[in-house]
Amino acid sequence: MSEFVYVTVEGLQKMKEELDLLRNERPAMARQIAEARDKGDLSENAEYAAAKESQGMLEMKIARLEDTVARSRIIDGSRINTSTVQILNRVRIRNKGNGTTMEYQLVPESEANLKEGKIAATSPIAQGIMGRKVGDVVEVRVPAGLMHFEIVDISI
Repeated sequence: MSEFVYVTVEGLQKMKEELDLLRNERPAMARQIAEARDKGDLSENAEYAAAKESQGMLEMKIARLEDTVARSRIIDGSRINTSTVQILNRVRIRNKGNGTTMEYQLVPESEANLKEGKIAATSPIAQGIMGRKVGDVVEVRVPAGLMHFEIVDISI
């Protein structure tokens, strides 16, 4: 994978902290394997097999996160404006079908969290409103079908 992953400074910091936590689990995992190995025949030792599998999963998570951190590029927040919808903007949209208004911040995929009102810039709604201006009505294809949204406000 050579594709860049765009993140905010905070998002990169969170990934690095998670990576440190996972790396710090390595010694405990090695002790667990050693203890299980000391219990006898490895061919019939379920505890050893489970510990080795856990170690493999841990190493896979570490490798994946290291790759993501290496491919990360920080988004320059100072270049963000509110004339059109772009990543890191906070956007208020109105569903033309039922009149409900929603507010989302468009963030990199790794930082998306719907509970916090942060949607991935790669999501169907974000893709549909990206590059549009206040007052534009957009048609967005979502898993539930075709929806129409009006862009009410763009802020930082």
